[in-house]
Amino acid sequence: MPSYGVTLLSGGLDSTTVSAYARQHVDRLTALTFLYGQTHSKETRCATDVATNLRLNQVLVDISFLRDVAWYSALTNPEMFPTPMDRSTREMGASIPITYVPLRNTLFLTLAGAYVESEALKAIEMEDRDPADVEAHIYIAPNAIDYSGYPDCRPQFYAEAQRTLLEGSKLWNQYGVVMEVHTPIIHMSKKDIIQWAMELSAPLHLTWSCYEGGDSPCGRCDSCQLRAKGFEDAGIADPLLKHTQGSDISP
Repeated sequence: MPSYGVTLLSGGLDSTTVSAYARQHVDRLTALTFLYGQTHSKETRCATDVATNLRLNQVLVDISFLRDVAWYSALTNPEMFPTPMDRSTREMGASIPITYVPLRNTLFLTLAGAYVESEALKAIEMEDRDPADVEAHIYIAPNAIDYSGYPDCRPQFYAEAQRTLLEGSKLWNQYGVVMEVHTPIIHMSKKDIIQWAMELSAPLHLTWSCYEGGDSPCGRCDSCQLRAKGFEDAGIADPLLKHTQGSDISP
């Protein structure tokens, strides 16, 4: 039974872990990386390195127009909205931060669904695959625990999103093939994600979590602090920091 899938690979720790997992469960897996007008390209370059390491076909999708329509965010409009720095965990959880990009994950899921539906329809309609033997999967890495309270990182959002994708797709309405949305780390703490990543041999030394785009992580933004706490709780040294400091850690 051929399975087709996409994994949304940003180059961050979470999406890299999920991609390492997804490649074990899908026959034909494509890593989608979106260029959405984010403030720096560091993370997308890391995504390419991760895809190469995991031996995944990667497709870079330019949706930089999102910067113009989802402008109310520090990630798309840093000139207007500075990235929050040096916040406590309590401050991070107090409200949805300015690093939230309006409806970003909604668009990401729609585009991922369009890609995997195209793959599955080609298999059915051009390669004469039996629809009963075709699987379609979307892997994405939201986290509702150790994260910044984004509304599009909640389980209920993804349950509703999957129903929407099914209702709007030819794959489901004509052939009865379900596009399954997988969120394997949504209930995990950052500590648990890191420990699982190590078990999966995910290339964490190639990942980038910082909202800034320098040579080394800033260590002050919410994402850096959550990552650092996760490694500390897991009792593991962050291999990215060792790698950027020139250690002899191997890929």
